[in-house]
Amino acid sequence: MTRRALDPLDSLRLLNGGPVVLVTTRWRDQTDAMPAIWTTPLSRNPPLVGVVVNPSRHTHDMVRFSEEFALNFPAGDLTDHTQYFGTVSGAHVNKIELGKLATFRASKVEAPLIENCVAWVECSLEDALRIGDHTLFVGRVLVVQADKEAFDETWLLKDPEYRPLHYLGVDRYSTLGDVLTAKLRTTDEGTIDLGETKEEREQREEAEALERERREREGEDEDEREQEES
Repeated sequence: MTRRALDPLDSLRLLNGGPVVLVTTRWRDQTDAMPAIWTTPLSRNPPLVGVVVNPSRHTHDMVRFSEEFALNFPAGDLTDHTQYFGTVSGAHVNKIELGKLATFRASKVEAPLIENCVAWVECSLEDALRIGDHTLFVGRVLVVQADKEAFDETWLLKDPEYRPLHYLGVDRYSTLGDVLTAKLRTTDEGTIDLGETKEEREQREEAEALERERREREGEDEDEREQEES
């Protein structure tokens, strides 16, 4: 395995990969939609979610003034719309209208919900915290809906058409693939059971011991070389 050093800002891209949400808002006679990738669950009781928005974005003031917002989870067919919504300012154009996306009324908030998404979350604004150069908007979850083909306790991922869109960085997106089911087994000693036979475990432990010895020898050789050079 080859490792390479990265810039500290690359840590943000490493953490990318979660579902993209289209944050929709309405304030007076204006509506807006903005893709957000810095989102996170914050609390189970009460159910709170966090959305991080730069103060320069039009959505920032829309959330602050309206004190509510909605999260729309797009699938792969809205990749181009998602990218478009992130490059055009809602302060100058009606992005939803120009994007020619159908919407429907939310149950508890004034923000529109976007058709053709696979899930929707309506939130009231619980708090706003300035963190670095962004604002963390804390939303109290009011209503949650999801397409039954897309979500049932977890994302189902059976049909590519109903897989949530994930952002990788720049103009690159992806959707999740296989579902992996973990099988947790432990030994009598409480350690993880890898499902090995006794013979396989002995072979693995022997290989691990040899690898440790090799690393120790390399470390000793490196120390000797440093001493000779000094």
